[in-house]
Amino acid sequence: MRRLLYPLSYPALGCLRGGGCTNRAPIRNRTVDLLLTMETLCRLSYWGTKPRKRTRETPENENGTLPAAFAGIRNTGGMQSAQKVKWDLSDLPDLTGHTVIVTGANSGLGFCTTEALAASGAKVTMAVRDLMKGQVAAAKIRATTPAAKVDLATLDLADLSSVRAFSRSWSTANPQGLDLLINNAGIMAIPKRATADGFEMQIGTNHLGHFALTGLLLPALVAVPNSRVVTVASQAHRMGRMNFEDLMGAKRYRQWRAYGQSKLANLLFTAEFQRRIDQARLSILALAAHPGFASTNLQSVGPRMRGSTVEAKLTALSGDIMSQSAAMGALPTLFAATAPGLVGDTYVGPDGFLETRGYPKVVGRSKAALNEADARRLWQVSEQLTGVFYPFD
Repeated sequence: MRRLLYPLSYPALGCLRGGGCTNRAPIRNRTVDLLLTMETLCRLSYWGTKPRKRTRETPENENGTLPAAFAGIRNTGGMQSAQKVKWDLSDLPDLTGHTVIVTGANSGLGFCTTEALAASGAKVTMAVRDLMKGQVAAAKIRATTPAAKVDLATLDLADLSSVRAFSRSWSTANPQGLDLLINNAGIMAIPKRATADGFEMQIGTNHLGHFALTGLLLPALVAVPNSRVVTVASQAHRMGRMNFEDLMGAKRYRQWRAYGQSKLANLLFTAEFQRRIDQARLSILALAAHPGFASTNLQSVGPRMRGSTVEAKLTALSGDIMSQSAAMGALPTLFAATAPGLVGDTYVGPDGFLETRGYPKVVGRSKAALNEADARRLWQVSEQLTGVFYPFD
C-alpha cells in the first residue's frame, strides 16, 4: 500500500521536498514584462459595458444591511421585467450547519466569498498566510454579519509542512467532515521565486499546494455526502501549456507563461480529480470557476516585487477603469459552490463580453485544458512532487 500521512481523525494515510531562490531581471526584460502585462489586461477586459440589472434583490443580513463587499450588487430591473434573469446572492441557499474552508480568505475574491457564505449561515474557516490580516478581515465580516461563524487558521500553500499541519489540525477539530473546500488563494506573474519545498512559486502555490491540501482533506470530504471542491482558475489558462520537461522553469522562466501554466494545471487537476471520483463512485463534485477581470490586489503584487512603480500604477489604473468588483468576481465561485444541478468538472465564469465581467454561467475552456493525457500525467507528477497520494487506487 502507498505511504500517506492523512489527518489523524480520519482513516487514511501523505507528503514532502526542499528549495532555492533568484533575483531581479534587467531593465529591458522588465519593459517587456510591462508590455505583456498591458497586452494581457487589454485582452482580458473591455471598456465600460455594465451587466444587465435584475428584479430580485440581494438578501440582507439580520441587522438589515448587505454584506459590505456586495453592497453594490443590489440591482433591480424596475418595471422592465417581472422575471429574474441572472444568478446572484439571493440564490444562495441556507448554509446553516455547513462547514467550509476558503484559502486566501483575507482579501479580494476570498474575502468576498467568505463574507457571502458566512452571511448564508455557513461555518467558514478562513485559511490565511498572515493571521493579523486575517483578523482584520474576520472583524469586517462580523461587523456586517454579527452572527457570522468565521474562524482563522494559518495556511501557507508555498510550504507543504504548513499544508500538512493545517489539514491535520482542521480535521481533528472538525470530525463531522467538510462540506465545501474552495481553493482560492493564488499569485500571478511574479519574478522567479521558489517555495519552501523548492518548487517554482506559481505552480507550487496555485497548483501543488492546493493539490496537497485537497488530498489531505479528502477523508473529510468523503465523510459528507455531496461535498464540493471548487478551484479558482483564470482565463489566463488559455495562454498556458504544460511544460513537463521544465515544469519549474529551471531552463527558462517567463512569468506570464508560468502563471498560465499554473492556471491550466488548475483545470487539468479538476478534470482528473472528477474522473477519479467517478471511478471510485464517490458523491464529491470537483468544479472550477474564474472571476473574469476582477479588481483585487493580485495584479499589483508582481509589479511591486519587480520594483516597477510605473507598471504598478498602470496596472492599478487599468484595473480601476476596466475591471469589475471583487464581489462580482466572486459570484462564479459561489455559483459553482452552491448551485443545484451542476455536474462534476463544470467550469463557471462571467457571462459578459469575453467572460471578463458579469453574472455566472457555465463556460468552456481551451483545448489544452481538455487534454486527458496531460491531466493524468500532471496528477502523477503532482503525487510524486508533493508525496500526497489520493486513496483512490
